[in-house]
Amino acid sequence: MTDTETRAERVVAAPEVPRRRRRPGGGGPRAGTIAAFLTPFFLPFVLFYLVPVGYALWQSFRVVRRSGGQYGTSYTTFGGFHQYTQVLHNTEFWSSIGRIGLFGIVQVPVMLFVALIMALLLDTPLLKIKAFFRISAFMPYAVPGVIAAIMWSYLYSPQLSPVVDLLGHLGLHPDFLGPSAVLWSTANVSTWLWTGYNMLIMYSALQAIPQELYEAAKLDGASNWAIAWRIKVPIIAPSIVLTTVFSIIGTLQLYAEPAVLRQISSNISSTFTPNMLAYTVASGNNYQQAAAISVVIALITFVLSFGFMRLTSKRAGL
Repeated sequence: MTDTETRAERVVAAPEVPRRRRRPGGGGPRAGTIAAFLTPFFLPFVLFYLVPVGYALWQSFRVVRRSGGQYGTSYTTFGGFHQYTQVLHNTEFWSSIGRIGLFGIVQVPVMLFVALIMALLLDTPLLKIKAFFRISAFMPYAVPGVIAAIMWSYLYSPQLSPVVDLLGHLGLHPDFLGPSAVLWSTANVSTWLWTGYNMLIMYSALQAIPQELYEAAKLDGASNWAIAWRIKVPIIAPSIVLTTVFSIIGTLQLYAEPAVLRQISSNISSTFTPNMLAYTVASGNNYQQAAAISVVIALITFVLSFGFMRLTSKRAGL
């Protein structure tokens, strides 16, 4: 008997391995496991994000009508784009948008530049006690925004602030809550709060860069300055874009800091920011108008964020 015939007989005699049948629906226990892991995320996401957004959108298309004269009953009905027309013709809304736009144009670049410098300093071998400086820079982010605003309102108050008192002895009399300075005092609180958070994102990106790149650059005679600006910064550009998008979104959502400072300054009105305007309108029981303002704020946030990402992607050639 030849070797070929022997191998053929073994193949014929080998028992057939039964194939595993899939259950109807194609999911099986694996699909159930995936659903079990995703449910804790999707359930709160739907209940506390999609449902409120959908309800606000629905409310923004409704108006309050009255029947029976001045003392008649009121009812809500579909009003089309009436609420949005009111928002677009509201001068206080556009004033708040302009104010917050000026805030973002100045505060966001300053904050991100400081965060980038701090991240680069933490990544250099020349800096000692890195853990201490990293925790110290990130610590303000752990303080709630309201508490931070209360702390800074104490430092801004002319009657209570030791900083104002010290500057007064030096012949300086700054009015941190004056009409021309209150916006930048608010920006200072936001910068103090969020610089460490953005720094940590950039520093994490720096930690992912292979050390071989630095060694090769040093062999070519590159200084620490050249390595920082010609190697590190271009590589972590995506993280800088990410923090910029986060900052744009956070700027348009600004509420806690000016709302707290408003308690000690008459130069902050109830319509100082778009979110404060929406809250003030809702406090007057005009929920439909407040919903329309919120939707417009969300649309402006989306356009600015998406537009910035598209612009940076085109410049990067992506």
